[in-house]
Amino acid sequence: MPQESAETGGLHSRVLAELGPAIASGAHPPGTVLRIDELESRYGVSRTVVREAVRVLEAMQLVESRRRVGVTVRRTEEWNVFDPAVIRWRLAGADRPRQLRSLTTLRTAVEPVAAGLAAGAASPAQCRELTVLAAEMAAAGRAADLAAYLVHDIAFHRVVLAASGNEMFARLGDVVAEVLTGRTEHHLMFTAPDPEAVTLHVRVAEAVRSGDAAAAERLMREICVGALRELDILAPEPAGSP
Repeated sequence: MPQESAETGGLHSRVLAELGPAIASGAHPPGTVLRIDELESRYGVSRTVVREAVRVLEAMQLVESRRRVGVTVRRTEEWNVFDPAVIRWRLAGADRPRQLRSLTTLRTAVEPVAAGLAAGAASPAQCRELTVLAAEMAAAGRAADLAAYLVHDIAFHRVVLAASGNEMFARLGDVVAEVLTGRTEHHLMFTAPDPEAVTLHVRVAEAVRSGDAAAAERLMREICVGALRELDILAPEPAGSP
């Protein structure tokens, strides 16, 4: 890649890393008009860099560009809330507990069903991978190594979603990865992995390997409900929340 293109890409990433979270956090509320020339000045970059960043935000449906108007922040209901970057930016904001609870509720609706399907559709290789990952999670849990635990936890849930045989569920792997990462990075989980949760992952792997769909679904639901309980302890909803 030519040096100029590499530099432009780096600048575009920097603008996205600042402007994206500002929009997602509500610092630029829906209806706010962001003018290209003002963005150039604010971030000290060229019009080309700003336009590249805006194109990415448009693809995420966070903004829309109109001739002679500028770049307008769209209504929250129109955002692509499944985009991993949008999830990451929203979890970085003040509304983090509610966002994390919403995403964990989504997991509770999807992952148990995916685990049940995986019990009937997982390949031998996927069954072996789940067994290995569950063992690695157990080892990381005993060592209280949250970083290693996170890596194996993400991989475990990706395999379950992929092993379901449902391409829609499989595409949620990035969403779940962002949820698990955000929970860890923002200290919304216990300082050491919950031994009960670790055991449940081991049992999910066993249920999938043995083809027990009912057990796989039930055990995965226990994992997701446990994550919601953990949130209720570490980030309780304010009184009067809907």
